[in-house]
Formats: sequence, C-alpha cells, structure tokens
Amino acid sequence: MQDSSPLQQQYPRFEEPRGFLSGRIKLIVAITVLVIAIVYLAIHAFQGATVFYFTVSELVEENTAVGERVRVNGKLVSESFQRDLKGTTATFQLTDGKNLLPAVHEGILPELFFNEHSEIVLQGTYTPKGVFESQMVIVKCPSKYVSAQNDQSV
Repeated sequence: MQDSSPLQQQYPRFEEPRGFLSGRIKLIVAITVLVIAIVYLAIHAFQGATVFYFTVSELVEENTAVGERVRVNGKLVSESFQRDLKGTTATFQLTDGKNLLPAVHEGILPELFFNEHSEIVLQGTYTPKGVFESQMVIVKCPSKYVSAQNDQSV
C-alpha cells in the first residue's frame, strides 16, 4: 500500500482527461471549424460581389452574357433618352462608338448621367431580346482635363 500524506488526501492529483474530448482537442476543433466557416463566408461573399465588365461592343457582338448579371460601360446617346411620364422608368441607348445598346432603368439617375463627357457604367442583366435591364447606374465623372481642353480651344 502507498502511504498518503494528509496533503495528498486533501488535494488529490488532477489528471487531464485524455481522448477525443480532451480540452486541447476541443479547442483545436472549435478553432478549425471557426476558420473554415469564416473562409466559406468570405468566398461566398466575394463570389456574389464579382461582376463581369464589358464594353457595349463586347456585349452586343459576343452575346455570351445573356441572362447573367454584368456591368457594361459606354456613353449616353443623348437623343435616345426617354422618361416615362408617370413613373421613374427611363429608356436610353449607350454607345462605345461602334455599337448601340438599348437599356432600361427603373429609378433616379445621377445628374452627371446627362453630361456628354461622362462614362456610364450600368449593372444589370442583358436580356435575350437585346435590351440591358439596369439595376444600378454608376457615372464616372468627366476628367478635369477634358474641360480644360475644351476651354483652351474656345
């Protein structure tokens, strides 16, 4: 038999559990699950945010993005702009100098949309009918150099 001192009887030796459910293993499993969840959410969020970017000619000529959510860049054909008198639906055309793209947008348009030097980026869906249904309009501000060149030529 072993002699046990009063101190050992009062404070029995604590042994760390071993096996699958030990404290260290639980911590490692929890951290691993957390990292995998964060990576999954980040990948899922970035995939939803990626949108392809086309010029008007690429979109019209290639027809590869029909039905997909894409962005298209062009300039407004000013005489093509029409607004629904009873709502906020606008129809217009974008051009890149080669091709025309009919587009429709529901909502308010930014002021610089009508500037002849502004580049317009539409985000939306290119339909099989050849019309771009825009959900978002981004207007790139005209460069300060464009206005400076125009002022010098006057």
